[in-house]
Amino acid sequence: MKTVIVGIGGMTNGGKSTLATRLQQQIPNSCIVAQDTYFKDDSVVPVDSNGFKQYDDLDALHMDQMLDDINLWRRGPECFLKKRGLEPMQVSQPGSDVFVLIVEGFLIFNYRPLNCLYDKKYFIEIPYDICKTRRSTRVYSPPDLPGYFDGYVWPMYLKNRKEMEAMVSDIGEVFFHYDMKFTLTLYIFTVIILKSTYIAVFLDGLQDKDQLLDSVHKDVLKTIEGRKGKVALLFEFSQTFLGGFFSKIITILCLFVSFSEK
Repeated sequence: MKTVIVGIGGMTNGGKSTLATRLQQQIPNSCIVAQDTYFKDDSVVPVDSNGFKQYDDLDALHMDQMLDDINLWRRGPECFLKKRGLEPMQVSQPGSDVFVLIVEGFLIFNYRPLNCLYDKKYFIEIPYDICKTRRSTRVYSPPDLPGYFDGYVWPMYLKNRKEMEAMVSDIGEVFFHYDMKFTLTLYIFTVIILKSTYIAVFLDGLQDKDQLLDSVHKDVLKTIEGRKGKVALLFEFSQTFLGGFFSKIITILCLFVSFSEK
């Protein structure tokens, strides 16, 4: 079974849900898992010294349940779609045999167990003043307290973004400690075989919505279309450039992936 997982993260009121919904409408055999649906009951979310509820923290979310649901999709995306009332496409068109999961949320790149699952990562940004204005027009339950944005939401966004960037840096550092052939092998295994990407594409949330959708849609389609020939490409690369022990490792991995995708 061929699958692609797309992560759409970013700041509050940046346009994550809008982009995810519109993208899902254009991609066959796709569905959305939204992080906002995994909040814990309000009664168990802690309050800080200023009286602000600590919603913008991983501890306020059932991340274990979210991960379980994503793994459930990975084990059987067709069954997962049907349970959500979505029928898999039966028509023959490019990419129609590939199932796509769109994971959307404000902390989806801060949870390490999820970070290794994404094929594509997009992070939407908007300026502070626009974000604050948009937030003020939204109705939340419970509603934001006076001073909540400046006293909690924005500082937590900066903190969480810094942690996300540090997490990406920590993962990337491994590539600089070994010789070139090992680095190439490790890169192929993590980025292509395990289908994980550590670098997020940062998007301008003020860009025209249609243009933003078009650019992301085209980028995701390239990943979908490339899913079929990826194993063959890996095999050819390993035979041409690596050779010896590393080539054998890649060959075994290619055979394993080919078997698991059938």
